[in-house]
Amino acid sequence: MILKIILSLIVLATAYGLGYLYLNPQFGGRISEKDKSRFTKSAQWNGKLFENATETLMDINLSTLPGLLKEQFSDRAARAPKEKLPIAQFDGKVWQADTNPFSFIWFGHSVGLMKMAGLNLLIDPMFGPDASPIGPFRTKRYSDSTLRIINELPELDAVLITHDHYDHLDYDSFQLLKGKVKHYYVPLGVKRHLLRWDIPNEMITEFDWWDNAKLGDIEMTFVPARHFSGRGPFDRAESLWGGWTFVSNTHRVYWTGDGGYGEHFKEIGEKLGPFDWAFVECGQYNKLWHAIHMYPEESVQASLDMKAKVAIPIHWGAFTLALHDWKNPVQRFKQEAAAKNQSIYMPEMGVPIAFADEQGKEYWWEKYE
Repeated sequence: MILKIILSLIVLATAYGLGYLYLNPQFGGRISEKDKSRFTKSAQWNGKLFENATETLMDINLSTLPGLLKEQFSDRAARAPKEKLPIAQFDGKVWQADTNPFSFIWFGHSVGLMKMAGLNLLIDPMFGPDASPIGPFRTKRYSDSTLRIINELPELDAVLITHDHYDHLDYDSFQLLKGKVKHYYVPLGVKRHLLRWDIPNEMITEFDWWDNAKLGDIEMTFVPARHFSGRGPFDRAESLWGGWTFVSNTHRVYWTGDGGYGEHFKEIGEKLGPFDWAFVECGQYNKLWHAIHMYPEESVQASLDMKAKVAIPIHWGAFTLALHDWKNPVQRFKQEAAAKNQSIYMPEMGVPIAFADEQGKEYWWEKYE
C-alpha cells in the first residue's frame, strides 16, 4: 500500500513537472524536426546542438555545484545596491525630435534603444522585474517599474535579440511590445519562442553568424560570440547566440551580446570595424564560467581588438547574477581602460546620449552604495 502511494506521488510530481514545463509560456517553444532540418545549413549546428567556434567549457560539475549554489544564494543583498537605482523617464517627444545621426539610451543590463539613420532599434528588451521567472529563487531587478517604460517607447522599426536567456529575452516585455514593433530579428532557433508568444511568422527573421540584412540605410550583421543558449532543462544550445553590428553612412556600432573572450573580436573588427561605439559585455563573471563571460579587463581588450573608438560596458546595473559586487565590473573596466588608453562612456540609465555628449564620462554609479 505504501509503495503504491509513493509511486502515485512520483507519477503526480512528474506529471506536474512536465505540465509546468510544456504549458508555461515562459519556456518558449520547443524545437521541431523541421527546425533541425533547417539548422543543417548552419556551420554552427553539429546535428544535435549549436557549437562555439572554439572549445568552450564551464568548470561546473557535481563537486563544484553545491558550493556554487550556496555562494550564489547567500548574502545576495550585500552584492546589490543598498537603494533602488533610478532610471530616467523616457520622453518620447524629445526622442522623436532628436536629429542626431546616432543616439542611444541604455536602460540597464543589456537593454538598449538606438536611433540610427532615422530608425528606432531596440536590443534585448528585458524590462521585466525578475531574471529568474521560473525558478524557486528570484533575481529581482535593482530598479522598480521598468515594464512601464515600454508604454512610452516610440514605434520600433526593429527589435533585435542576441540569445534566448531570460535576462535577454523576456516574456512579459514581449507581451507589452506587441503593436509597437515592425519586425523582429533573432538568432537561429529563437523564432519558435516568439511564435509561441503569438508573434506572426512573417514579422520574424532568423540569422546565422555573418548573415546580414538591410534596414533603411543600415546594414545589420549577426556576428559570432562565445556563449550558449537555453530556457529550460532540456533545450541547451538548441538556438544560436551572437552579437550585432550596425553600419550606416555615418556610424559603425557593435553590440557584443554575452560571451567569453576570443579571437572573434579581432575578426569582427577587421571585417566590419573600426567602430565608433562598442557596447561590450561586462559583468556577471565567475572563474567557473569564465569561458562564457569576460572579466572586465578582457572586455577592455575586446574593445581594442574590435577597434572601438568608444566602449560602453553593458550587462551590469540591473541584476545580481554572479558573486561579485554590483559595482565591481565597472570599477575594473574603468581602471583597465585608463591603463590601456581606451576611451569609454558610462551613461546613466534612461538618459539619451549622442556621439558628442559629455554626460557619459561622469561615473554616476559612484554616488550609490
